[in-house]
Amino acid sequence: METTWLGTIYIKGPSTDESSIKKNKFGLPFSVMNTAHVVDKDSRSLGITWESLEGGKYKFYFHYTELENLQPNQSRQFNTFLNGKLLDSLFSPLYLSDFTIYSYAEEIQPGKQKISLYSTPNSTSPPLINALEIYRVHNLLGQETNQNDVEAISEVKAVYELKNIEWQGDPCGPEDYMWDCLSCNYSANHSSRIVSLNLSSRGLKGEIAPSIAELTSLQQLDLSNNNLSGVVPEVLAQLLSLRVLNLSGNNFTGPIPDALLERRKNGLLLSIDTNNWNSTNACPSNSCGKNNKSFVVPLAASLSGLLFVCFTIVVIIWRLKRKPHNKAPINLEGENVKSEDNNEDDHESYKNNKMERYTYSEIGKVTNNFQKVIGEGGFGKVYHGYLNGVEVAVKMLSSSSLQGHRQFHAELKLLLRVHHKNLTTLVGYCNDGSNVGLIYEYMAMGNLRSHLSGNRSSGIIILSWEQRLLIAIDAAQGLEYLHNGCKPPIIHRDVKSTNILLNEKFQAKLGDFGLSKVFGNNHTSTFAVNTTTTPVGMSASIAGTLGYLDPEYYISNWLNEKSDVYSFGIVLLEIITARPVVATTKQNKHIIEWVSSMIAKGDIKSIIDPRLKQGTVDINTVWKLIEISMACVSKTSNNRPTMSRVVTDLKECLTTNITRNNSSNVQTTPEYLTDSHEKYMASVEFSPTAR
Repeated sequence: METTWLGTIYIKGPSTDESSIKKNKFGLPFSVMNTAHVVDKDSRSLGITWESLEGGKYKFYFHYTELENLQPNQSRQFNTFLNGKLLDSLFSPLYLSDFTIYSYAEEIQPGKQKISLYSTPNSTSPPLINALEIYRVHNLLGQETNQNDVEAISEVKAVYELKNIEWQGDPCGPEDYMWDCLSCNYSANHSSRIVSLNLSSRGLKGEIAPSIAELTSLQQLDLSNNNLSGVVPEVLAQLLSLRVLNLSGNNFTGPIPDALLERRKNGLLLSIDTNNWNSTNACPSNSCGKNNKSFVVPLAASLSGLLFVCFTIVVIIWRLKRKPHNKAPINLEGENVKSEDNNEDDHESYKNNKMERYTYSEIGKVTNNFQKVIGEGGFGKVYHGYLNGVEVAVKMLSSSSLQGHRQFHAELKLLLRVHHKNLTTLVGYCNDGSNVGLIYEYMAMGNLRSHLSGNRSSGIIILSWEQRLLIAIDAAQGLEYLHNGCKPPIIHRDVKSTNILLNEKFQAKLGDFGLSKVFGNNHTSTFAVNTTTTPVGMSASIAGTLGYLDPEYYISNWLNEKSDVYSFGIVLLEIITARPVVATTKQNKHIIEWVSSMIAKGDIKSIIDPRLKQGTVDINTVWKLIEISMACVSKTSNNRPTMSRVVTDLKECLTTNITRNNSSNVQTTPEYLTDSHEKYMASVEFSPTAR
């Protein structure tokens, strides 16, 4: 494929030292990224053409590195179009740092094609591009791998950092290119499934990855001869197709789960050893024998009577010791996440990590025998209830939820350690055998999305402009607390309008922390706006919700606080427009793309939710909120503000709106928002604001 660069100038970088350019995971050669195509400064667009002999789907990889050290009053920002259709918007390359943007074209007709890069009105420098890769998508014969298996095995790869195994593309297809260390079954009518995983002698460390239990069609699993530790997870017993499980040659502690022992009775071939086993938890040292060897359980045979009795007795004793007592407080082990802010109103912290524990029968009484369902998700159902006369919401984990089990315990662990007025409050929990549940304060007005998407006829209250600003501030403060008030910081990873809950006074609280990540103790939050410094972060598997997911995190698997900032920017655009994040029209236009097109037309009034009453919205604060939103959703994290900056800007925005309403004697604050309004008014100093 031959491309033609229209009216471009060929430039080179400022250095010949290969280490001067920081590479990304694509690892393009220095000779490629140290050169770029630009256009004359008087030109605002750069064009690339090529001839497509075949139509169909195409993938594009745009590779960028800024080679000019732009001054503070200079900027380079541009939009990218394919045959007149927007592919990417508001992009600014990073100085001497590789960045790759991936785009996908659903259908291209044969013939001449043109990619155009147009400078934005605020850009002082013309567009720049270092390299471009174009691929035509060929449909392969046969079914793709089941999506659940793809996500699970990808997370296994990320958890164990399996860089010495060639795992690229579809795990099972085509069959001739199936990934190493696994095998699949194939069906003409169904997606391929992973049925065998052999990671023996691969240097695996840490605990058994929970995502392995999501490979629900596994028949054989071999994790032998590694450095795995911790307890053997009971969730492995939920792999109903599993016939062979080899865990020998590792350093596990604790007893073998009862569920796995029961599966062994029904034919599971289980291999495990006790060489480095914690004998206190496994079986008494005086009855296990002097020579601790690997034991293998055949398909049709059981352990010897002595070993069976040994394990049975100890497991029974262990289970009795662990039997939950009514309302027994617990302390969870792990990192101590604490607040370093002494403001008791904004950053409250628990004096201890104790939380009230309830039995399953007590939960039944709280929920009136699980009578009223008020929500449902992948984890299970949420029930309405009363605890000591106070309304609560009880989230119960479904026994069929594998992913939810891990997220459930992650949320419990986090909420036991952090507390803030803009985070949902955990009242208690249930951990009674297989019955696991969390008890929250009841949020009477539901989630933010329901009030943005509903109408009055359905009983939904249409939020006023001032209510929306107050809700945005509440949610931003909760997120800012996670980033800066907690040490080490916490990344939410699933910020969206359905996870912003509203109480009876429409005060907002951030909820659902099942995907949250805690940074290590060595992590420091050193973010700056509009710098070329790469933000501190960590490698993490992709998690979140379609439409809200940070594209930089999606491409690089590099997670930091700015990923939450991006998602929050999407929420702000929802607050302004009340539109769905991804439209359900044929074009499936994302909310960022739609808002950008309206801004380009100068049609600010069309952006605002049409249900808002005319004359009650200050157009200056709308502009300000759009500016904040678009800064948050910048493609590169370095160009996004911190949540502290966002909170400050939002409060200034609300101040402007309140000042405007007071000066024009407009009363827009509903009665149920009076407390929040007066509290905010008392906490700010009014000063002139400018655009």
